[in-house]
Amino acid sequence: MVLLHWCLLWLLFPLSSRTQKLPTRDEELFQMQIRDKAFFHDSSVIPDGAEISSYLFRDTPKRYFFVVEEDNTPLSVTVTPCDAPLEWKLSLQELPEDTSGEGSGDLEPLEQQKQQIINEEGTELFSYKGNDVEYFISSSSPSGLYQLDLLSTEKDTHFKIYATTTPESDQPYPELSYDPRVDVTSLGRTTVTLAWKPSPTASLLKQPIQYCVVINKEHNFKSLCAVEAKLSADDAFMMAPKPGLDFSPFDFAHFGFPSDNSGKERGFQAKPSPKLGRHVYSRPKVDIQKICIGNKNIFTVSDLKPDTQYYFDVFVVNINSNMSTAYVGTFARTKEEAKQKTVELKDGKVTDVFVKRKGAKILRFAPVSSHQKVTFFIHSCLDAVQIQVRRDGKLLLSQNVEGIRQFQLRGKPKAKYLIRLKGNKKGASMLKILATTRPTKQSFPSLPEDTRIKAFDKLRTCSSATVAWLGTQERNKFCIYKKEVDDNYNEDQKKREQNQCLGPDIRKKSEKVLCKYFHSQNLQKAVTTETIKGLQPGKSYLLDVYVIGHGGHSVKYQSKVVKTRKFC
Repeated sequence: MVLLHWCLLWLLFPLSSRTQKLPTRDEELFQMQIRDKAFFHDSSVIPDGAEISSYLFRDTPKRYFFVVEEDNTPLSVTVTPCDAPLEWKLSLQELPEDTSGEGSGDLEPLEQQKQQIINEEGTELFSYKGNDVEYFISSSSPSGLYQLDLLSTEKDTHFKIYATTTPESDQPYPELSYDPRVDVTSLGRTTVTLAWKPSPTASLLKQPIQYCVVINKEHNFKSLCAVEAKLSADDAFMMAPKPGLDFSPFDFAHFGFPSDNSGKERGFQAKPSPKLGRHVYSRPKVDIQKICIGNKNIFTVSDLKPDTQYYFDVFVVNINSNMSTAYVGTFARTKEEAKQKTVELKDGKVTDVFVKRKGAKILRFAPVSSHQKVTFFIHSCLDAVQIQVRRDGKLLLSQNVEGIRQFQLRGKPKAKYLIRLKGNKKGASMLKILATTRPTKQSFPSLPEDTRIKAFDKLRTCSSATVAWLGTQERNKFCIYKKEVDDNYNEDQKKREQNQCLGPDIRKKSEKVLCKYFHSQNLQKAVTTETIKGLQPGKSYLLDVYVIGHGGHSVKYQSKVVKTRKFC
């Protein structure tokens, strides 16, 4: 056994500038060694009973060693690939015998031992290729030097190794139940409810655990290590290991990473040769979410997109050791949005449309006869609404509409038009829409650019108020209405009154002041005034002006609140 220690130390000497003692579970220094993680990173020795993390360059093999000191010893070795498949092989090295039959302990020359260990491939015990968490386990293993060789042929990657000679007592990985599957118990348009059998690690072994749920759109994950590798992916390539932890400064100078002063002391330049340097590739951000939920074994994932396939994984994590085990993941497609009913527009008929906040409505217009032009009249009653018009799938129009707008598009024989109305973020939208191939007289009245009502403060009396508004070149009918309101009439109430699609037919007869026709060919003179009489002193009144078109459709100007004088 002394020979075994000397051979391993000799092999590892070039990797570390300081003398180090091999870690074994039979030594009292085990806990101290476990805390000194740099020991294991530098030496390529796998500690007994502790998980190590390391880094592997593509097509660059790496070798680790593990000591079993006595025959008939249990042995378990677990390798966890993180974000790329690995090829790994576990071998048992045949070491030279003691040179003295009396067991004097004298060693063969070191050069001869080196050649024997390096040239001898050893007995292969187990090999694996893939991205699963795989392990080798034996209830009775011979003493000797165990060699673990790893290779990544796909890309640079992280990985983890755990080896122990006391697998029964260690149990660092949480156990799964007899049924390790994740079940989908409820499925909605934006939610999925998951359930799984509890881990016996908490109930039987009394060890603290927590469950972590992972959601993504690409594939299921086989280890939490793979998830964390995806989450830590940056705009540049994943973080490479630091000198002194996984590789010497020489390794970094060779592979194109900057080295520190210790590399200069060895005679290597910090700036790598362009031929030897590795390129840094950009990596897109990954749409993946990890949520740790404590010890609950039921969880509802929310804020998902409808009609989208998601992959769900659950990992049980031992809080003490921070080591995890994966359940068998699942996938599910969220339900589709309720199919919208397409509203058919009739030629020359006005259609009322209601659109929810952030919602959308689909309308269809299919003229029965050939046509050269199609005219769309749109009256947005409240806030602006977005309209898109497609003809046989081709986008012809995409605009935001506020107030009344008219669009005239070139027609096509037997063409069909699809109109998509999209509401805004502020609130629900209401509008009136008319499509026609024969726009003789406008169904909607024309409006001036400014639809405000102007009140003349100097002309106010205790019983009257004088107002003015703009008209257009088209002769239209205007009706003015008044309604007494409280002095504390606020903007919220005023906003509710601003629905321009509500016509005068909903008003009380007592609120009507008068109706009159008005227009002017000179737009600068298209102004009309009106004095509203019969008001009470010191009272507030809401004034509304409606303009009514040839088809009987009305549009309301912006409301105005006026207050009569209290003393005259």
